[in-house]
Amino acid sequence: MARILIIISSARQIDLTHDKGHTTGYFADEAIKPYDKFVAAGAEVLVATLDGNAPQIDPYALEPFFHYPDEDKDFLAQVTRSFSNDIDDIRLTLHQTTELDLIAARRVFQALIASGLDHDSAWDLTAKSARLAWSQDKNFVDVLASNPDVTAKVSADALKGLASETQDAAAAVSKYRADRIRSLETFQHPLNLSKMSDDEMLSYDAIFFPGGHGPMVDLHQNADVKRILQLFHPTEKIIAAVCHGPAALLAAGERADGMWMFDGYKIAAFTDEEEDQTPFGKLGMPWLLEQELKLAGAVFDDGDAAWGSFVVADRNLLTGQNPESAEAIADAILKKVGTK
Repeated sequence: MARILIIISSARQIDLTHDKGHTTGYFADEAIKPYDKFVAAGAEVLVATLDGNAPQIDPYALEPFFHYPDEDKDFLAQVTRSFSNDIDDIRLTLHQTTELDLIAARRVFQALIASGLDHDSAWDLTAKSARLAWSQDKNFVDVLASNPDVTAKVSADALKGLASETQDAAAAVSKYRADRIRSLETFQHPLNLSKMSDDEMLSYDAIFFPGGHGPMVDLHQNADVKRILQLFHPTEKIIAAVCHGPAALLAAGERADGMWMFDGYKIAAFTDEEEDQTPFGKLGMPWLLEQELKLAGAVFDDGDAAWGSFVVADRNLLTGQNPESAEAIADAILKKVGTK
């Protein structure tokens, strides 16, 4: 049976340029989605924090827009791919995906079908309205409500109801995940990383660092994070991190040749572009992860567009770009542990 240790930040606050003591912690999805995949695959999974205290879920991580149902996200991805023939020309910002109600596209499409429209006509109305909302920074429901071909089939009030329904579904998913974490013994009473012996650390086949802005406070310069990385790396045990979790890699120290332990490794992490769109970035991050990883010697790699799932594997190091990469990084870890 594979043994996997999830190492979560102990941070509860971060000093931003324009907000000292801003509440932070770890991202729920980036921990619970991999945890559930690991357990389902038959792995033994435990959580550790730097001080042995229960880690804090970042309230920002529980915002409904991080928990849209998969079927809505998948449908929207199909719609946004139709915006341009060249994917490099499709730049989706956090504002566009969270504030323009584009996520309601699947339900709008289904409502149009239910009204009697054929598939192609319903798709055409949905995709064209979504593209207009995206390109002109308009609310998707408002764009739909201004189109008589749409409102002849689905009323403006019904369209607003579909948008609200999507948000309610996302809020329910968020609550479920938070409640699930709070019900798990290992999250509520984690191991204390500082009290683990070297042998205890080496009893695991993989370590995994979830993100959230907490790692930017404490994981990047912690002596016990350095210790476990220096134990794992020479033996080629699996080291994995997602989103801001790769901040932990900065604690690794130097190799015998004086270079950073991960110098020259391909690494994915939360990008500066994505950070600039978050409330944390707008309030002024104390430092930027992409920038620091590059300065340390990483070959930074990211996906074709922000906010999409992207994972990089380089030898025994697995890294993911953002919250959407949580399940993909878990799959990559399980594959590596399995082949091992």
